[in-house]
Amino acid sequence: MLRLLLLLVAPLSLDRRRKVLGFVTEWLVCLTPLHRRADRNLALVWPDRPAEDRTAIVHAAARNAGRSLTGIWFNADFAREVADLRPEGPGLDVLRTARAEGRGAIIVSGHFGQWEAIRHVMKREGLEAGAIYRPNNNPYYEPIFRAGIDLGGQPIIPKGRNGYRQMIKHIRSGGFMALLPDQHIGDGAPLPFLDHDAKTSLAAADLALRYDLPLVPAFAPEVDGQLHVIFEDPIPHTNAETMMQVFNDRLSSWVTRHPSQWHWLHRRWKIKRS
Repeated sequence: MLRLLLLLVAPLSLDRRRKVLGFVTEWLVCLTPLHRRADRNLALVWPDRPAEDRTAIVHAAARNAGRSLTGIWFNADFAREVADLRPEGPGLDVLRTARAEGRGAIIVSGHFGQWEAIRHVMKREGLEAGAIYRPNNNPYYEPIFRAGIDLGGQPIIPKGRNGYRQMIKHIRSGGFMALLPDQHIGDGAPLPFLDHDAKTSLAAADLALRYDLPLVPAFAPEVDGQLHVIFEDPIPHTNAETMMQVFNDRLSSWVTRHPSQWHWLHRRWKIKRS
């Protein structure tokens, strides 16, 4: 069904594809338990917000999820769309220096805005970054998703022990890796995110400390209809928990300013059903 839908929208402009697929995603979310999960997340974080405001954010976040997935499903077109996008922020020069010195780097972001634009911009700037991903359980969807993220930068490394070894080899040889540590991980550290403890992976900070790499947060928000790719100041090296708390705080700031652009559909806080 997804392949048929992608085939039907393919003749449209990329922006129109986003609108159609965003509408489909919104419709699917509203007909499934994902809607309740997102609303529970919002009620936990902002309990004083009126119910109608939370509902509006859920709908907008669902549309944004469809828009973001469109950029992955049609990644070659997305790459052409952002070909002239100017990156912003002080972290870009830090990455350029690391590349010039033959050092690796860790870029951390979240499922926020149009996050795939970050790797496209880096690749264009001569700072190609690989990524870690979890292979999809659906064998029909997996090649669609994998083909999309392959275009953003190499290597694409599956999660797991073997993948972790591949990632270490890559960064030790001067490679860059882009990670999205804003999902629940069972053995993560309970660190505040949006003022509530959430299990957070320490792997990005551990790698930065162990191999003396810059840890650079990057975000791709849409502000007034305009996409931005922003490389922030690197997170100072201290200890893994403190560094990942800084990341959580930076992402929290973006989500607070643009709540509909974060993926509230995740079970970030593993809220139990009442």
